[in-house]
Amino acid sequence: MKIVVTSILVDDQAKALAFYHYVLGFEPKQDVPMGRHRWLTLTSPNDPHGVELLLEPDAHPAARAFKSAIKQDGIPATSFGVRDIQAEYTRLCKAGVEFTQPPTDLGPVIVAVFDDTCGNLIQIAQRH
Repeated sequence: MKIVVTSILVDDQAKALAFYHYVLGFEPKQDVPMGRHRWLTLTSPNDPHGVELLLEPDAHPAARAFKSAIKQDGIPATSFGVRDIQAEYTRLCKAGVEFTQPPTDLGPVIVAVFDDTCGNLIQIAQRH
């Protein structure tokens, strides 16, 4: 068994696609209309056949409450690995991304946390 799709709850799929593609650099993979919403996935440009990130609409009331609660508590919705966290932090800051936590050394990893503009905090992490 392996992970093939993982999802992140977003408040607006078009806005999320623009952020995750043009700002973060993920590549669109699937875009299938599904009524009011879409099956909308992206992959890492370094692994186009790898795990797909599904931009899942947060249309269910429980989803919005969950997102709000974990964001308010400062908990990232997911984590993305990076090779050079300082370079990624600098690049994203220049692109206007708002960080809630700058790169912080936590022993085996250095992490930083930013707002994805779609209702989530996202962590980036670099292993030592």
